[in-house]
Amino acid sequence: MSTSNLSVLFVCVGNGGKSQMAAALAEKHAGDQLEIHSAGTKPGSKLNAASVEVIAEAGADMSKGSPKGIDPELLKRVDRVIILGADAQLELPADARGTLDRWITDEPSERGIQGLERMRLVRDDIDARVLGLCETIQRS
Repeated sequence: MSTSNLSVLFVCVGNGGKSQMAAALAEKHAGDQLEIHSAGTKPGSKLNAASVEVIAEAGADMSKGSPKGIDPELLKRVDRVIILGADAQLELPADARGTLDRWITDEPSERGIQGLERMRLVRDDIDARVLGLCETIQRS
C-alpha cells in the first residue's frame, strides 16, 4: 500500500472479532485506498470462529489474521483510530497525528440473539459503518 493512502486502525478489546471484522470489510470495500490495521487493548489468543465464518459469507477474509496488541508507533502515525464497542478503552498519545472515533456497534445478545444470527447482525452493523467510512474517503 502506498504511504500516501489514509491509514486506519480498528481497535476492540480482544482483536479476535469486531476489529478484525472491520479490517476485513475495509479491505474488501476500499482495497488499497486505505492502509488498514487492527489491534486489541487486551488481545486474546485466537480469532472468533463465528466472526471468521460470517465475514467469509460477506465475501471478505479475516481467517489469516491473528490477535495482536496496539503498536504505540502505529498509534501515533495513523490518520484514524476507530474503537469498536464500548468496552475497549484507549487514548491517543499527545503526539498522535490522527483522530479517535468510537463506533458503538449493535449488540444483539442484549436482545437475546445468539450464535451466527448475532454475529451476522454485528457484521452488518460494522459493514454499514465501514461503507460510510469508505464513501467519506472517496469524497475527499
